[in-house]
Amino acid sequence: MNKKHTEHLWREEKYHVMFHSQKHYNAIRQAMKDNLSYDEVAQLITDALNQKPTNGSMRNACQHMWGYFKKCASAEEKMQYERLLEEANFSGLLKFLKGLARKYEVKYLIESRILKD
Repeated sequence: MNKKHTEHLWREEKYHVMFHSQKHYNAIRQAMKDNLSYDEVAQLITDALNQKPTNGSMRNACQHMWGYFKKCASAEEKMQYERLLEEANFSGLLKFLKGLARKYEVKYLIESRILKD
């Protein structure tokens, strides 16, 4: 697999990895800079996804994804986001972010594996 395939894989998995482990996310970002092979990056992603997500890692990933909407979201959407985040309702938050990604046509997030069915 070439670099383009590796970049595509990372683009799809980035927030999924972040949701599981910030430490692994940082390591894979560095691996991408170091031009590791597709198989090496895929293995790092698998290792990351085997980590049990923490409240902090899940919150951080959701906050990063929310960044795509903070300027365009309605006041009601912002209140709903804040309520879900405060409740640490991460499954509800992911569904909500998926709906926003579709509504505001944020292709990068729509294609992100963490928001896929």
